[in-house]
Amino acid sequence: MTMLDPGDLARLEAVYGDFKGTLVATMGIEFLEARAERVVARMPVEGNTQPYGLLHGGASCVLAETLGSTGAALHAGPGRQAVGVEINATHHRAATSGHVTGVATRIHGGRTIATYDIEITDERGRRVCTSRLTCMLRDAQ
Repeated sequence: MTMLDPGDLARLEAVYGDFKGTLVATMGIEFLEARAERVVARMPVEGNTQPYGLLHGGASCVLAETLGSTGAALHAGPGRQAVGVEINATHHRAATSGHVTGVATRIHGGRTIATYDIEITDERGRRVCTSRLTCMLRDAQ
């Protein structure tokens, strides 16, 4: 599930615990870096395709939302939650094998809203998808 350094892993576990039984686990998403400013993860193409054998656009959105929401949750801090309120995605090219890697970069981090740009690339570094996610930050319930 993760290939994080100990500091990033501790931050992620403090926010989420573990990912057993979640969509993150089902999709095979592996976190590589997790900080409020930048979150990086990869996901296999295999098992996340549409009938033509191409990476499903919805899978790209799941990866993007996972990355941006994680960054927003880390930004929000203890006792607060991040809830996605808007996502958009532009699909640039197909991926048919290997892994895709997503990098979420915070572009706004306020008290009530956080927004991330997410770039998803294939193993050759070619852009597969560009996404933007905005999360509302609120007190945990």
